[in-house]
Amino acid sequence: MADDDRRDLARKKAQTHFTASEARDALVKQEIEKERAAVAAKTAKLRALRLAKEAQDKIEAEKQAVEKAATKAAEKAAKRKSAKDAKASAKAAAKT
Repeated sequence: MADDDRRDLARKKAQTHFTASEARDALVKQEIEKERAAVAAKTAKLRALRLAKEAQDKIEAEKQAVEKAATKAAEKAAKRKSAKDAKASAKAAAKT
């Protein structure tokens, strides 16, 4: 019977250590999951900010392209007008 008592005592002691080890493992796994969730949230936030900035930059670039095109068109129109005025002046000078 002494052997049975020793076995039971050894089994209880081993079970206690095993249970404590499992509890630590579970706690570590929870902490790792919390960290992963925090990193995932941070990544999602940064991605959303980056996409918003890229969309804003695209809108700004399109706006600048339209303004540049309008400026070029105005410059071409001004050149045509000045060329027409020069021709008209030349014709008027030739008539006199």
